[in-house]
Amino acid sequence: MNSRKVLTLKYRPKTFDELLVQEHVKRTLKKAIEHKRFANAYLFAGPRGVGKTTTARILAKCLNCLSYKEPTVTPCNKCTACIEISQSRSMDVLEIDGASNRGIDQVRELRENIKYMPTSLRYKIYIIDEVHMLTVQAFNALLKTLEEPPPHAKFIFATTKPHDVPATIISRCQRFDFRKATPTEIVGRLRWLTKQENITASEEALLMVARRADGAIRDSESILEQLATFRPEGIELPDVEELLGLVPNEVFFNYLDLLLQGDTPGLLRFTNQTFEKGYDLLEFYTGLVEHLRNILLIQTGSSLENLGLLSTEKKRLEQQAKRFSRPQLIKAMEILLKTEESAKHTQMPRFVFEYLSLELAGLLSRTTPIQSRQKETAKDPASERITRILGPVEEERRHGPEL
Repeated sequence: MNSRKVLTLKYRPKTFDELLVQEHVKRTLKKAIEHKRFANAYLFAGPRGVGKTTTARILAKCLNCLSYKEPTVTPCNKCTACIEISQSRSMDVLEIDGASNRGIDQVRELRENIKYMPTSLRYKIYIIDEVHMLTVQAFNALLKTLEEPPPHAKFIFATTKPHDVPATIISRCQRFDFRKATPTEIVGRLRWLTKQENITASEEALLMVARRADGAIRDSESILEQLATFRPEGIELPDVEELLGLVPNEVFFNYLDLLLQGDTPGLLRFTNQTFEKGYDLLEFYTGLVEHLRNILLIQTGSSLENLGLLSTEKKRLEQQAKRFSRPQLIKAMEILLKTEESAKHTQMPRFVFEYLSLELAGLLSRTTPIQSRQKETAKDPASERITRILGPVEEERRHGPEL
């Protein structure tokens, strides 16, 4: 039997010091443990793959590590309590899936069991993942227990949708918001993993994986392992694009060039080639919105440091940004936002893509940025008033007074 662990489990953080990115969460929880200021319940909120459940397990180990007489910020990860919690088989630290145990009957059973002392640990801890999936009746049944739990019981809730958790529940918890990792932070983690696992990967490939992960470190680790299997001799940027079905950035630069030129035959050929290569319409649409957003950020002077862009991409974006006016960009993004729903649900993706391309070409090829600014000046109210006043005088000067 193969006992090999996947990367996400093999290198899962076991202490607060190993936990990535969430410095504000680590600092607060460590201070709380040091000063013995424990809350009855904690709410960990944030997107997927950022360490909510991992942090809950670390906190459970800190409170219950048997190598120390009191809770500690550095669990040993060697005692039976730490090992059982890490492997999700502790009798006193119960991990509950909120999606499949969401009814009032399950909460009533929890309320009955919580009054019993833990079998071998200091605290009985209930970790409820995706807590927002509980029914309204189940939440209501939890209220009293959350407000006045037994001294030996603690709750840790994790959710990706904190806005779906009732305010009455949130007010009884200490809430911690977990943030997404930046592409730079994810690349640093992936670079460390490649050294640990002797994986060869280019910097461009790792950067693309980081961008694809969208702030989720767990997702990036899963993608890296998949790529290592797909291309064990070495991972390059085209390998990432091929395996994940990504649209290369070069495609978006070429597409915008065609739009700015108003090249209708070229655009129709481009859409045909896009579908022949098997690019997904929604993937192309998402990439195009991101590309235009990057151009808008450049025009507004915003920082691009946390976007995970290569230096060559930044230069090309800066060059392309000079060819747009601000109103053009805003209008183009407005058109894309209006097309979002049809792009997701259409039965005729080719037609939607062709229609969108022609509409954007009509907008972007109409005027250059200089011409646009000239038009804006011509429409200035003060200029129009002067023209109305001086118009008859100028006409009389050129053609003489009417007889």
